Amino acid sequence: MPGVIVDCAIYRDGRRTEGPDDLSAALDEARAEGNSFLWLGMHEPTQEEFDRVSSQFGLHPLAVEDALKAHQRPKLEVYDDSLFVVLKPVAYDDAADTVTASELMLFVGDSFVVTVRHGEASPLRTVRLRLEHQPKVLRHGPTAVLYAVSDAVVDHYIEVAAELQVDLEELEAEVFAPVRGDTRNTAAAIYAFKREILEFRRATGPLAEPMARLQNPGVPFVHEKARPFFRDVDDHLTRANESVEGLDRLLSDILSAHLAQMGVRQNDDMRKISSWAALAAVPTLIAGIYGMNFEHMPELRWSLGYPAILLVMASLEVWLYRMFKRRGWL
Repeated sequence: MPGVIVDCAIYRDGRRTEGPDDLSAALDEARAEGNSFLWLGMHEPTQEEFDRVSSQFGLHPLAVEDALKAHQRPKLEVYDDSLFVVLKPVAYDDAADTVTASELMLFVGDSFVVTVRHGEASPLRTVRLRLEHQPKVLRHGPTAVLYAVSDAVVDHYIEVAAELQVDLEELEAEVFAPVRGDTRNTAAAIYAFKREILEFRRATGPLAEPMARLQNPGVPFVHEKARPFFRDVDDHLTRANESVEGLDRLLSDILSAHLAQMGVRQNDDMRKISSWAALAAVPTLIAGIYGMNFEHMPELRWSLGYPAILLVMASLEVWLYRMFKRRGWL
């Protein structure tokens, strides 16, 4: 399955060696030597392709089903013959300002690690290359792979959180800019950003429980001396979760401030419209009264009546304009 199996190798005493082409024979060889393990990496296998692997490694059917269907929350499940760990690596697109989450499943058992990747946001290749230059770490077996992959995923969470923080500061500057922009675009940008934060939280939040379990004794297939390393990963995950929570709170505050600004601007617009309507209503009212064509009306036959009414209209308009201006309505 060359298109599905991304990489497969036996690591003896921390150093990579090419094993037999048959997976069952390679696994038996790794188990027989004691200081070796097999690392098999797969990318989006079909059920038929993965059935061949699961039967040879003795993977649990429920874990196999989760690995094939994907769309899982980060979790840790313990089975008789293996551990099943689900991670959600994230990738940040700087051009589109979007966060994309992938899925990474690890089966950790006796002298083997099987990784199944869905999506493109995955640190596996980088982690494998780095570990191959650190034979002292690889000597600890499958636990070292689980730690290195988890650490790479969580460290990237912190980097993505920093990128999102920059975007949030730009959005905040746009919301509080003195020059009024398109409020519809701003509101749409805020809601779109909130969806990115939600996608990020789905990757980071549920991972806290599995990392806490890996620190405690009693988890099979995890080396006892690896607990402090998983505690370090958990510390980094806590930082990432705190950053995500902070981003979410700030974004909610920005959204509230934006909505309040929109309300204030609408009130300002209504005051201005009301002020101009009042300025137009005064001369209209006076002209309407004198346009009723009754015979007995005050000052109707006075020679100065027309300029006097115009003067009254102008005086009232000036007085109203100055009053509205002083109160900030115009």
